[in-house]
Amino acid sequence: MKQVPQKLPAAAWHQRQSLKDLITILDGAKSATRFVGGAVRDTLLGEPVKDIDLATIMKPDDVMARLETAGVKVIPTGIDHGTVTAVTEDGSVEITTLRRDVSTDGRRATVAYSDDWKEDAARRDFTINALFADPETLEIHDYFGGLEDLEAHHIRFIGSAQQRIAEDHLRIMRYFRFLARLGQHDVDQDTFDACRKAAPELAKLSRERVADELMKLLNAADPVYAVQEMVQADIFTNIVAEIDPNAGQILASLILREEAHQISPDPIRRLVGLLPKDLDKAVKIVTGLKFSKKMRRAVSERLAAPSPSVQDIPALAYHLGADTAQDIALLFAADDELKACLAKLIDWEKPAFPITGGDLIAMGLEPGPVVAETLKRVEAQWIMEGFPNEAHVRAVAQEMILNP
Repeated sequence: MKQVPQKLPAAAWHQRQSLKDLITILDGAKSATRFVGGAVRDTLLGEPVKDIDLATIMKPDDVMARLETAGVKVIPTGIDHGTVTAVTEDGSVEITTLRRDVSTDGRRATVAYSDDWKEDAARRDFTINALFADPETLEIHDYFGGLEDLEAHHIRFIGSAQQRIAEDHLRIMRYFRFLARLGQHDVDQDTFDACRKAAPELAKLSRERVADELMKLLNAADPVYAVQEMVQADIFTNIVAEIDPNAGQILASLILREEAHQISPDPIRRLVGLLPKDLDKAVKIVTGLKFSKKMRRAVSERLAAPSPSVQDIPALAYHLGADTAQDIALLFAADDELKACLAKLIDWEKPAFPITGGDLIAMGLEPGPVVAETLKRVEAQWIMEGFPNEAHVRAVAQEMILNP
């Protein structure tokens, strides 16, 4: 088996001059500051790094003072919990003082600052997220076997799963999200039991936080196994009770369609596949999850559309956009219609309706409400006929004016 390196591999993100400057300001050369979390984990996995986090033994006030003195914009984004954000030319970097938990109620923790790296690692969720890297030597500091777990794609809580979940119940959702992303179909029974036992606590959490984790989970390349395990652990009962008990099978079928046509995962599309087909129920669910208006509209458009055929997929693209029409086809088109439906959407560009109300008046139609009504009828026929040219549309319009 390939050995996970004990040093952070070369990567463009940790060679940025703006980040090197931050490290210098925060005494990285003196081991006062290290890279931590997702940037370390994803670099070891060979995956793109989105967010960069630093951990430091310096207190937040000291961090802010040093950055401000150096002319770096700093925002006290979570200073009550030891986190500030440095804004650099290459993006934002979160900097958090080492901490230990004093108390927690499952939603928020009271923390005290620390200068002990292992103590800080011990309060994190999973072993693979508790890896530190020295910014000077790139040496990995692993206190709980995270490197071995990362190599095996094994998602394991640090210490007792029950205790880690009790500290923050959202870790249930995070567990299944990481299982969807990295897991190898090897749920630990103790972890599964701890998640199932604490699942009712999810109902007490912010809907936004739960929904965010759910959408991240559904965006994984293949979340089927994780979703099946969530169903078995009664997780959905406490977040989206109306999810189909066969959610895993439904999702698997949709993913097969996506893969067959080389279409990237989309969490909204996949969520729609799992929601009740009753539009009112589905809207109530996404509203309860505090989705944005844009996301609620996206769900409604996909569920409200009829099962598409090759003939009417262009009309869906015209009214709703090609991406939405593609989702509707993937979700609801018959097996023998899907390929042809998707083919219609390749390089789709919305055509411009070639006439206006003024054109109808010029053709002899009396001004008034009848103009808008007739224009709408002409447009509907134009769409139904596959967007013919202007001459044909004018002939249709003239016929409707003569024979209303």
